[in-house]
Amino acid sequence: MSNVVDTKLYDILGVSPSASENELKKAYRKLAKEYHPDKNPNAGDKFKEISFAYEVLTNPEKKELYDRYGEQGLREGGGGGPGMDDIFSHIFGGGLFGFMGGQGSRSRNGGRRRGEDMVHPLKVSLEDLYNGKTTKLQLSKNVLCSTCNGEARQVLYRNVQHVGGVACACNLCEVISEKDRCKKCEGKKVVKEVKILEVHVDKGMKHGQKITFGGEADQAPGIEPGDIVLVLQEKDHETYKREGNDLFMNYKLGLVEALCGFQFMLKHLDGRQIVVKYPAGKVIEPGSVRVVRGEGMPQYRNPFEKGDLYVKFDVQFPQNNWISPEKLVELEDMLPSRSEPPIITGDTEEVDLQDYDVSQSSSTGGRREAYNDSSDEEGGHHGPGVQCAHQ
Repeated sequence: MSNVVDTKLYDILGVSPSASENELKKAYRKLAKEYHPDKNPNAGDKFKEISFAYEVLTNPEKKELYDRYGEQGLREGGGGGPGMDDIFSHIFGGGLFGFMGGQGSRSRNGGRRRGEDMVHPLKVSLEDLYNGKTTKLQLSKNVLCSTCNGEARQVLYRNVQHVGGVACACNLCEVISEKDRCKKCEGKKVVKEVKILEVHVDKGMKHGQKITFGGEADQAPGIEPGDIVLVLQEKDHETYKREGNDLFMNYKLGLVEALCGFQFMLKHLDGRQIVVKYPAGKVIEPGSVRVVRGEGMPQYRNPFEKGDLYVKFDVQFPQNNWISPEKLVELEDMLPSRSEPPIITGDTEEVDLQDYDVSQSSSTGGRREAYNDSSDEEGGHHGPGVQCAHQ
């Protein structure tokens, strides 16, 4: 086959790279009978090599690694294990663990290859992050089949021997047939299991922060399970917005309140009713911000220390004709004096300031009649966009 880069293991069994599983099994049984230590004490390491070749080529994952990358694929993909170093040396030359040299995905302690992490988003409210929360999360993951212990087959044992770390699978030691395939996992080595995780969201945790359950990800034979990683996803809040440990909110305020002082009540994230006061005589300008110290988010792992709450005020002015002319005069007498009117000299024109309708703006698609007069009789020139209004 063109995609097979190394045929040593196939050569040991005396089969071609296109051999079926049944052909591999027949070749292995024939050679195992000939070179089994009980039958041939002078076989040396031959039986180890045969058993190793059979174990690799009948394992779909290892076979794929070997076919695509040869010896290097097996070494870096964790194709060995305890007792395998000498077998690699006999077949390929050199030691397995000396070659790997930290390459590949290794476990935390330098042992088996480590599986992939399972990453899941966990949606939380701002209230959850303020108060903390314990919840249960149900996940489905792969676990090693408890019936076959990840071997994918149901084995009837007869004087089972382990030679060089490889479980012997010949007719003299085991009886393997299609009907002996593991009934529980159906030969897949793993089964689905529902896992219930108890998740603790601590006070002050943030959007994007991770909660890790070590070694709880999918299991597979010869693989150290990865982690389950939950990534917090903060949901939008209708009142508050968080930045770091501070909270921000907008509040609409009437003109009287902005000028004469006010108090209002808000519900905090822990359910407390907070009365916010502002004294009379201190003016709130439109768009101005005031702060309530110590009413922000709790600090992570130091929840007794909190950020601040910032309130931005939107001052609502009264609509037109809200007051009679007489009352307006009285109001003006109560307000600070106007600034002095400008001193008018020379020729002037008076214009009226009118209400603005955005739909009539030329920049938003409204139409304007523009007239450019190129005549020199008037002695003037109107540039682009300048309206000329002759009487």
